[in-house]
Amino acid sequence: MIHFSFLDKVSHQIVSEFGNTLSEVTIILPNKRAKVFLIEALKKQLDQTVFAPNIISIEDFIQEVAGIRTIDPTELLFEFYNIYLSVTPVEQQQDFELFANWGKTLLQDFNEIDRYLLKPDHVFSYLKDIEVLKRWDLEPSQTTDLIKTHLEFWSRLPEYYETLYTHLKNMGIGYQGLIYREAVNNLQYFSESLGATKLVFAGFNALNQAEEKIIQQLLFNSQAKIYWDMDAVFLQDSHHDAGLFIRRFKKEWKQYTTQPFEWVVNEFSNTKQIHIIGTPKTIGQAKIAGKIVENIQANGESLDKTALVLGEENLLIPALYALPDSVESLNITMGYSSKNNPAQILISKLFKLHANALQRSETSYTFYYKEVLDILTHPLVEPYCDAAPVVKIINQNNITFLSQKKFIEINQQRSELFQLLFERWEHDAVLVLNRLLKIILAIKSFLGNESEEDKVAKAFLYSIFKTINKLINYQEKYNRIDSVTMLHTIYKQIVDLAEVSFEGEPLSGLQVMGVLESRVLDFENVIITSMNEGVFPAGKSMNSFIPYDVKRELGLPTYKEKDAIYCYHFYHLLLRAKNIYLLYNTESEGLDAGEKSRFITQLEIEKQPKHNIIHQIYNAYLPDKAYESIIVPKSEKVMERLKEIATGKGFSPSGLTSYIRNPIQFYNQRVLRISEVEEVEENIALNTLGTIIHGALEELYKPFLHQFLSVATINEMLEKTNSEVEKQFREVYKEGEIKKGKNLLAFEVAKRNVFNFLNEEKKLIESGDAVTVLALEISLERTLEDDRLPYPVKIAGNVDRIEQRNGKIRIIDYKTGKVELRSVQLKDWNGLTLDIKNDKIIQLLCYAFMYEQKCDGMEMEAGIISFKNMRAGFLPFGIKEDKNVDSEINAEVLEAFKTEVITLINEMLNPEVPFEEKLE
Repeated sequence: MIHFSFLDKVSHQIVSEFGNTLSEVTIILPNKRAKVFLIEALKKQLDQTVFAPNIISIEDFIQEVAGIRTIDPTELLFEFYNIYLSVTPVEQQQDFELFANWGKTLLQDFNEIDRYLLKPDHVFSYLKDIEVLKRWDLEPSQTTDLIKTHLEFWSRLPEYYETLYTHLKNMGIGYQGLIYREAVNNLQYFSESLGATKLVFAGFNALNQAEEKIIQQLLFNSQAKIYWDMDAVFLQDSHHDAGLFIRRFKKEWKQYTTQPFEWVVNEFSNTKQIHIIGTPKTIGQAKIAGKIVENIQANGESLDKTALVLGEENLLIPALYALPDSVESLNITMGYSSKNNPAQILISKLFKLHANALQRSETSYTFYYKEVLDILTHPLVEPYCDAAPVVKIINQNNITFLSQKKFIEINQQRSELFQLLFERWEHDAVLVLNRLLKIILAIKSFLGNESEEDKVAKAFLYSIFKTINKLINYQEKYNRIDSVTMLHTIYKQIVDLAEVSFEGEPLSGLQVMGVLESRVLDFENVIITSMNEGVFPAGKSMNSFIPYDVKRELGLPTYKEKDAIYCYHFYHLLLRAKNIYLLYNTESEGLDAGEKSRFITQLEIEKQPKHNIIHQIYNAYLPDKAYESIIVPKSEKVMERLKEIATGKGFSPSGLTSYIRNPIQFYNQRVLRISEVEEVEENIALNTLGTIIHGALEELYKPFLHQFLSVATINEMLEKTNSEVEKQFREVYKEGEIKKGKNLLAFEVAKRNVFNFLNEEKKLIESGDAVTVLALEISLERTLEDDRLPYPVKIAGNVDRIEQRNGKIRIIDYKTGKVELRSVQLKDWNGLTLDIKNDKIIQLLCYAFMYEQKCDGMEMEAGIISFKNMRAGFLPFGIKEDKNVDSEINAEVLEAFKTEVITLINEMLNPEVPFEEKLE
């Protein structure tokens, strides 16, 4: 342990003074955390077994003096609401949800007024006069009911305060300020009842008026001693905030005119290595902290003398992950906020799901798919709920909204947990809360006791379990919550107080703590994170009805005093430390950004001669190349798979263009057979829209295959268009919503595209075109045999439409996107398969190659009809020479095309050519 730490000095002093009568001593510390460290320090001073002194925190001590127990903040809010209703006219009363928003702030002000022993009537009349003065120039005719109600609120504050104070006092409970005020009133009785007990106050800094009065009186009665921990550097500098409070106590407390001031030390000016380290973002700080801990261990030092102090509690989990595996034991002496608690996130998602379901309709009780998936994929639910089949059905069927009844039916093998999560909620707060308790207990039953992950998960669950139990008790007692929405609002307000407590070994290993938990303790190695303005110190915050200037006049603490408290904590951490690491975020913009803390600047400006300050900036490692393309060599298995494709299913035109676009995409989709993850299409995707249009046209033309189309047949198709497009929507988009929003627009677009296509067809027939549709959505294949290939290769694919028009075979590919004529015209065969811009030409010529043998010597052409360029009509493939374009696909054209395709396929089948990603 550190030599001459503050607790060592306190324990030495107490043992020297009280010896074997330690059991008659009560030691009061600023917090409960330091108790175990003080007991350990006392053990080192003793060579025999004795009864330990009573060691308590200042808050527990004040409760003992007052004879009043503290009230839970949520219970206090409910009690205050009862008082509010009893003294406020019925027509001006607000419901609990609105009241809670300002009630918490007012209670905070009541607390400050009492802790500093101010006269409540004086403060409240002051506040009322300020509000009246704001409107002094209004004529009586200009005074509205709202202004009158507002002023009445301020005039009613003394009544709220007095009624609540008396009510709580009669119940024997109170908020902190009430307990402090009553402790002062009860001090004489407490002093007389102390008997032989001696009190020792140790390690204090800032004291409120009540604490000052109590401690001074006990010192005056010779019933107590107080030991400060103040360095000469801070005490002697009249501008140093770390000594702001203790300088005043030393100057103003009367006993210090005759008694020594204990203790002033000279520790801060000793030799210290101070590393000021800047790095971008929070995660960077966590990683650096982990590296520092690793280096401390590498130097052979024990982590018993090391503290990792987190300026922000949300850094706890990243910091724990960043610690090296060599850290065998650690003690977390800080609460973890419920905001990032996985159990709390799950409960919030359940509230959202069921509250929205109740609001949509009291009868149908409909769930929104995203809210359902949020719960089913939650890490505390997914492993234990067999959710995969249900998620698959929702995604496959595009179910956007589904009734609770249908949802329960979907999961035939539903577990007890599944039913607890999704059964209907009623507007009964106790029933809902009991359901949530059952859910937590059900999840807990799946967790083991072996893994660290399960232990942490149980700690998270227990924290929320306690909160919900409290809510049940309060609702049964006060019955103020009358809807799920209000319950959710109140739950959100109180869950912020539900911190997760972790268990650990306090005397060995690394100490991970918050700033307030570090009080009174000393370490050799100190790592402090989040040394940025607005975090450390916290900066200005005015969550109060009392203006700043009024606080200054009345002697209430403002942000300046709060900064001074943080300043003392910071410098006390550094006081006896030898190696100090101050980490801050270098980013000036973003959520967790801010300027470097003024405390760091102060250390630099007021540098002590023996302090060695080292500045470092750590940036993330940036490689020379931001990204390197993926290269996959063709193994024996890959070559086998390629041959399987080439001789079996065959290479499709889209497969060939996929390879040209990006060989890695071809490798993933065709060789590895990795398909895209199926998700709900809340808004219809372009490819889905294309499928619907293709399907509608196929069904409309199918009855008229192999017969000449006439104006009458087209009119017949036009009459069926609306119903056929809707039918295709239902088949393809399944249970997705198509009657509103973007999907309704997509539905109308699909109908318009089909109508436009048929009308263009009608015009061409009217102008003399003779058209016979030979095939729709037909599968074609042909084996490409050539000496240049290692083995015969099959080309296979689906063609949208093949027709005979005016004595020519025409192969048509529908495109829902916009295609220009130049996209299907070719100037030069060289490099055809090297440029993805030629993808449409390659597709058309593949179709022509596959259909060539069925042409019976007829002239053939292939082209595209673009639904977004319908006026351009049929866009045929053509070879452009000068200004002439030849659109006939003959044997010569197909031979030239085969040469290019064989080159491409040889590259695909070459084991020496790896799949290499093309970067855009």
